[in-house]
Amino acid sequence: MKTKIVFISILVLLFSLPAEAQCAMCRAVLESEEGQETAKGINNGIVYLMIIPYVLIAVVGYFIYRNKKKPGSQQ
Repeated sequence: MKTKIVFISILVLLFSLPAEAQCAMCRAVLESEEGQETAKGINNGIVYLMIIPYVLIAVVGYFIYRNKKKPGSQQ
């Protein structure tokens, strides 16, 4: 069961699609620029900021799971 979860997680990470996370106002201002380097930088920053809450929830969930599975912690 664990190997199946690890395998699926690896597949999701390898085949993830790039996310476009700009609001309409940011996109309108940044599309007028030549080269689109600033737009790519802002887009990457937004995506990184979106990832942080998910990572924090995953870490907290892992610690809760680990504490529930400790031997001798049954009531």
